[in-house]
Formats: sequence, structure tokens, C-alpha cells
Amino acid sequence: MKKTRVMIVDDQFISRKFFEMYIEPSDRYEVAYSVESAAFADTYVLKNNIDLVIMDILMNDGTNGLRAAERIKKNSPDTRVIAVTSMPEPSWLGRARSIGVDSFWYKEASKETIINVMDRTMMGESVYPDSAPETNIGIARSSEMTERELEVLKLMTTGIPNAAIAEKLEISENTVKNHIHNMLEKTGCSNRTELAIEARVNGIAVKID
Repeated sequence: MKKTRVMIVDDQFISRKFFEMYIEPSDRYEVAYSVESAAFADTYVLKNNIDLVIMDILMNDGTNGLRAAERIKKNSPDTRVIAVTSMPEPSWLGRARSIGVDSFWYKEASKETIINVMDRTMMGESVYPDSAPETNIGIARSSEMTERELEVLKLMTTGIPNAAIAEKLEISENTVKNHIHNMLEKTGCSNRTELAIEARVNGIAVKID
């Protein structure tokens, strides 16, 4: 039986080895490539007849797995893509769906194994969790944040001032300040900088291009 050719794209060596460990004993899959950057993932797919890509989202070299996945789905629509991440950034689920990523798997939080998700994906299913995993921001749970607060928080983690956040979100600077005040009250963080660091460290508000 012809095996499904899999490419692993993940900047973490341990993660790549984890996926390889699961895939290599399988009689259904083979690891065709295992790379640490999404920079040329779409080119690998085009040149090497890849059937399935396991794509991490945020890479240390700054490459964006969702953007790479979008190129793959555009240029090689028959290639299945599973987005994987350990970060509970909630907006990535919707973005992955919108660009046609076939399935989405959280590395630490998913109850289903990656092999099961691969099997279901190759059978034509779109396997997505109902929501991102919950995590803590200070003394608050991520689910306590409103969608607008998370948008503000995501921009805060980039270090831009309130005026720039207001301009990007097309709201007033006073509204931005009110959102930040509410988040400080919820989380117990003492200031804007501490709040942004907590959010970034816990992966709840991560901005990618």
C-alpha cells in the first residue's frame, strides 16, 4: 500500500521528533521532510508531491505557518494541512478556517492523538476544536476577556502606544484606556506592561502578520 507522504514544519526540535516518533512506525504514513521553518514550505510541497503537511503556526525565525498554509492551499489544493500549536491564541482558529486549513490540533491540550487527526483529515474530515484552550492571565481566565479586549491586548504585546491601538481598531483612545483598565481589574496586573507580558508569555494574545 502506498503511504501518505507527510511534511512536518515545526521550529522546535523536540516537536519534530515527537511527530516523527508517531508517524514512522505507521503503515499508512511516511515522513518525507521535516523542516524548522515555514519559509519554503509551499515550494517543498510543489516539488515533492506532499500529501499532508503538519504545520506549526509561530516559528522562531519569524515565519508564519498560517501564511505558508494559505500558499499551500492556493497552489496545491489537494494537499491536506493540519495546523498545530501549543499557544491558546483564540483568533488562530478562525483564521485557519478562513484560509482553508483542513484541521487544527493543540499540542498539549487535545484529547485526540495526532495520528487520529491525520487519519480523519485524510478521510476528508475537517477536525477542529470547539474553542481554544483556557489559560490564566494573572488571576483571570482567558474566557473572561471580551473579544475586543483581546484585540487590544494583542496589539499591546507589540509595544505600540494607546493612540496607535485606537487608530488600528478605529476606536477612541479613551475606549482603549477603558479596555486596559478593565483588563487590569480582571487580571490583578499592576500596569500595562505587566499585562502585556503575562498575555504574551501565556500565548493568549499573539499577533502574527
